[in-house]
Amino acid sequence: MTPVSSIPNLGPKSEAGFARAGMHSAEDVRALGADAAYAKLLAAGTRPHFIGYYALVLGLQGRPWTDATVEEKAALRLRFDALKSGAAPDRPTGIEKFLDEIGVRPAG
Repeated sequence: MTPVSSIPNLGPKSEAGFARAGMHSAEDVRALGADAAYAKLLAAGTRPHFIGYYALVLGLQGRPWTDATVEEKAALRLRFDALKSGAAPDRPTGIEKFLDEIGVRPAG
C-alpha cells in the first residue's frame, strides 16, 4: 500500500482526511478517481475547499496544484460545485435537470 501523501499535492493532513473517509492508500484514491474520492471526503465531514479539490485532481494527474489553467479552473469549479451540492458532476443541474425530469429534452 502506497500512502495517500505520495500523491502530488497531498500531505499528512490530507492523508488523515482520506483515512477518516475510509481511503487508506493512494491506490484507494486512484481507484475511485478524484470526484468520487472527494465526494467520500465530503460525506465523511471534510469541509469543502475548492483548492483542495483541484489539488487532488491535478495531483492524480501528476501535476502541481499551481499548474491549472484558467479554463481548467473554470471547468473544475463546475465539478466542485456539483460535488458540494451533492449532485453528480456529469449529470445536469438547474433547468436542464428539470427538463430531463419532465421529458422535454431528448435522452443523451
